[in-house]
Amino acid sequence: MNQTKGMVRMEMPVTREQIEFYRENGFVQIDNVLTQEEVAEMAEAMEEAMTEKSVNAVKTDKSGGSYYRVLNQKVNVWRDHGVMAKYSLHPKVAEIARLLSGASKMRLFHDHALWKMPEDSKATPWHQDAPYWPMNQTQALSAWIPVDDVDEKNGCMMFVPGSHKEGKLKGIDFLEPQNIFDYVQDKEANLKKPVVVPLKKGSCTFHSGLTFHYAYPNMSDKPRRVLALIYMPDGTTYSGAGHICTDNFGLQKDEPIRGGTFPILAREI
Repeated sequence: MNQTKGMVRMEMPVTREQIEFYRENGFVQIDNVLTQEEVAEMAEAMEEAMTEKSVNAVKTDKSGGSYYRVLNQKVNVWRDHGVMAKYSLHPKVAEIARLLSGASKMRLFHDHALWKMPEDSKATPWHQDAPYWPMNQTQALSAWIPVDDVDEKNGCMMFVPGSHKEGKLKGIDFLEPQNIFDYVQDKEANLKKPVVVPLKKGSCTFHSGLTFHYAYPNMSDKPRRVLALIYMPDGTTYSGAGHICTDNFGLQKDEPIRGGTFPILAREI
């Protein structure tokens, strides 16, 4: 690492080819982002974060619930668990997100631990993320970091290359899903064939909030465990829509989303 005026300059964690691939296709696979030691530490911490009582993190459904069968999810685990904060605020992952997006500064919107439970698991239907985020802009993106190897048998993801160019469509009901492809305005649009992205633990994907994506059901006998991180360029403004991470925070419509719960994690040096 080099230092410039007291700021630590990180070695380039992503190639120009990967940046170009992301901008053209709306997603990219980055291998070996975390070491195996880091993955093991994060897996242990995630077990604690998902099973212990929460003060600030929010679980979105209880065991046996309909949504739980799609995703056993807890939002903002970093705010309750110090080791999870180490990874949710990880400077390397945030810098990759910044470089892919081209932003000068990148903020965390929220993290969420995503477990797809075994046996009674349901697929996560084709959807975009952006319709669920209370943002006026659409440059936000997600990092998806498994702590287990993932493939079609236990819940890896698929992406439709270039689908981010369709713009923001409608949110999908995960319990009674609509067909997102029906919402594409240009019915003659030549959307590309979905790409299946199995991953080894320590590797991850980044995808635009506009990219169509899907996760297979978990047919294994163990939970499929993932940390997902939602990033937004600094200056992203609040749409006024309700959201678990912005409700009751005193945010004003059309003003920037900022503050200590949405920290800047990466900046251009």
